[in-house]
Amino acid sequence: MLATIVRRLLQTIVVMLVMSALVFAGIYMVGDPVSMLASPEATEAQRAAISASLGLDQPLWRQYLIFMSQAVRGDFGNSFLTGEPAMHLILERMPATVELACVAMLLSVLIGVPLGILAGLKPKAVGSRAIMTGSVLGFSLPNFWVGLMLIMVFAVMLGWVPAGGRGQTVSIGSLQLSVLTFNGWLSLALPAVTIAFAKCAMIIRVTRAATREALPMDYIKFARAKGLSEKRVLGVHLLKNILIPVVTVAGLEFGQVMAFAVVTETVFSWPGMGKLLIDSIINLDRPVVVAYLLLIVFFLVMLNLVVDIVYTVLDPRVRLDSRR
Repeated sequence: MLATIVRRLLQTIVVMLVMSALVFAGIYMVGDPVSMLASPEATEAQRAAISASLGLDQPLWRQYLIFMSQAVRGDFGNSFLTGEPAMHLILERMPATVELACVAMLLSVLIGVPLGILAGLKPKAVGSRAIMTGSVLGFSLPNFWVGLMLIMVFAVMLGWVPAGGRGQTVSIGSLQLSVLTFNGWLSLALPAVTIAFAKCAMIIRVTRAATREALPMDYIKFARAKGLSEKRVLGVHLLKNILIPVVTVAGLEFGQVMAFAVVTETVFSWPGMGKLLIDSIINLDRPVVVAYLLLIVFFLVMLNLVVDIVYTVLDPRVRLDSRR
């Protein structure tokens, strides 16, 4: 396993180098940040001075080499707008996004797995058909529409929860967490449910398919033949064997939420990385956009490695060196 992990880390370096070149070229060839930073009355000399101070007067290849020489030291440049280190701005917003993603995926798994098993056990029952209809809605309805409907009903009409923001937070070292306060949970409820609505639909369908595949297997028949209770058959023998596809989907969906919770964070004014990305794109704050995308690429690669390691814990027959 150690050799496989080392090999995957080396592959990660190659992936990061390729992605850094693609991201840098794609982002740095779009728009002109000087036009966003300079006043409309600025002279050409003033605009040139701003461009030189940001290093934008250099050829693209030279800008990339300068960027990489700084990035290997952990310096991804400073924000064009605030002057703060780009990575510092992102890491400052990361706890909010991680918090939202964790709560949303926890809801998805806790709701989706039992409903998926239920739908798989009795596929023709009315309740199972209703569950699958709900999963279709989860796939079909766009996140921004679901979020707006939740705001209209629970925030505007009923007034039970705030319409946006993160609410009260508690500091643990340098981290700001809202899950430790009641007001924070109220603020977290709507965005988490919005994301969980779509992710739960995926987990339901995967769990149902895995359940339907596992039920005819011999180990289920033997467990029932030995007189084990249905609760033990489902909770131990069935659940353990359907966890691998569920873990796969949950891991990939968690990474997707971390990377692309942009719409939900924007709708609910959630101060996470996604909202920072949107603001940075609008203002052509290139260092922040590049640093964000590279961080997300690294996170997704590491997440896939963690999922592969979890496979070996759930099923020792799965070997990492066979999963290339």
